[in-house]
Amino acid sequence: MIDKRPKTPREVAAFSLFSMAEEGAWSDGALHHYLSRAGLDGRDAALAARLTYGTVQNELLLDWYLRRFSSLRLKKIAPRVLACLRMGLYQLTFMDAVPEYAAVSETVQLAKKYARGRENFINAVLRNFIRGGRKLQLPERAADLVTHLSVAYSTAPWVVRLWLAAYGEAQTEQLLAASNQTPALCVRVNPLRTTVPQLTQELQCAGFTVTRAPHAARALLVRGSGLLATEAYLRGCFSVQDEASILVADAVGAKPGETVIDVCAAPGGKTLAMAEQMENRGEVLAMDLYEHKLALIEARARSEGVSIVRVLCRDSRECLDDCVGRADCVLADVPCSGLGVFRRKPEIKYKQIDELSVLVEIQKQILAAVAAYVKPGGTLVYSTCTIHPAENEMQTAAFLSAHEEFTKIEEQQFLPQMGMDGLYYCKMRRAKQG
Repeated sequence: MIDKRPKTPREVAAFSLFSMAEEGAWSDGALHHYLSRAGLDGRDAALAARLTYGTVQNELLLDWYLRRFSSLRLKKIAPRVLACLRMGLYQLTFMDAVPEYAAVSETVQLAKKYARGRENFINAVLRNFIRGGRKLQLPERAADLVTHLSVAYSTAPWVVRLWLAAYGEAQTEQLLAASNQTPALCVRVNPLRTTVPQLTQELQCAGFTVTRAPHAARALLVRGSGLLATEAYLRGCFSVQDEASILVADAVGAKPGETVIDVCAAPGGKTLAMAEQMENRGEVLAMDLYEHKLALIEARARSEGVSIVRVLCRDSRECLDDCVGRADCVLADVPCSGLGVFRRKPEIKYKQIDELSVLVEIQKQILAAVAAYVKPGGTLVYSTCTIHPAENEMQTAAFLSAHEEFTKIEEQQFLPQMGMDGLYYCKMRRAKQG
């Protein structure tokens, strides 16, 4: 990461975009890092977030414009120069409150500091767009629906084709539009520390706008800056977690005193949600492939007053003999393509398709291995954060066909137009002996 302290919202956004381009950083992680260093007030922090996410969300559309106004091919443009161009063009295209002269001048000033020697080029491209960009028409819908939707909603063509085949034109466009929306900040109330009414009142008194989430009983939607610096957060009264993720944890139905195994547990939101649901009685074994991620789960568990979580570093594709037939509930929240979380990590929209077949095979291996952990009469929940039948419905259908001892109880695909992430789960029960 850039070892400088950003001083303005545009510098925060630029540094975040530079880190993504040069170091492969995730947008949310990079933005959080530079916001924490900048110390901006709420309004400026919101501007930095909009510039960062907006630029990444609309990357394909912005590049479509740039190809028409740049004298250089995009592959020939240095990463920092391209990041500045995209951010400047995003302001010109989507931020009516920013005057054109300000969008251009502020972008040029950034280039003078961090892309020296290319400020004249950036100035020329942005002014070319001002003169002719508004007149451009997007690729014609009737001639090429995939290209039109891909450019209009800045999503890789293969994703558009996949959703068109699975959901049809109307629902695909709804998915694409909803996936470009800014998600509400949702928190999961920790009943070991507080109650929904108590936390609502405490946050409101601290200046936050708080409303009940529409679907999950212990979820709140919160607006305001500095939420993670509040006393309520430091006391472990809540965790930031999307409503769909909370609903998946609730679907497991873990009860006090039971044994639960959560494979692929990091970052641990569902692990802790289930432990809280169990009233901190019983045992939750959280498995993951990476030690440092498990350490973060342990740290957050201590903060939230959860003592029943035990962690184990393990590749969940390999069945652990000590766990066979031991668990009342198993949650397999497997690695996936992430097509349901574009709102939070928009860069996923541009991933390559060649990863999918590998992921599907890994999911199959994990599901087959951890099913053995479920005791007779116990529950197995398979979940992903994607919208892709091959990773979801088709995966569980194949599993159930090969494992007659399991029966499907419930299946749910959450979609972004429902106001939450696009998550899937299938709840299955193992037959009782005899």
